[in-house]
Amino acid sequence: MPDSFWITIGFLGQLLFTSRFLVQWIASERKRESVVPHAFWWFSLAGGSTLLAYALWRKDPVFILGQGMGLFIYVRNLMLLAKTAKRNAQ
Repeated sequence: MPDSFWITIGFLGQLLFTSRFLVQWIASERKRESVVPHAFWWFSLAGGSTLLAYALWRKDPVFILGQGMGLFIYVRNLMLLAKTAKRNAQ
C-alpha cells in the first residue's frame, strides 16, 4: 500500500485517540466533576488499534510496544465496565 494510505491511517488513529480527551472533558464539565465515560475507553481502543497498525507499518518497536500495552488496558477497562453493568442489572 502507498505511504499516503498509511499516513492517513496514522492521522485517523491520532484523531480517534485525541477524541477521547474531548469526550472526557465534556462529560466532566457536564457533571462538574471528573468522570471517565465508556466512550473514552472505546475511543482509546479504536485510536490505539489504528495507531498500532500504523506503528507496525512503520516498524517502530517503541510505538508498537506502547500501543500494544495500551490496548490491553483499554480492553480490560471495557471488560470491568461490562462486568459492573451485568452485576447492577441483576
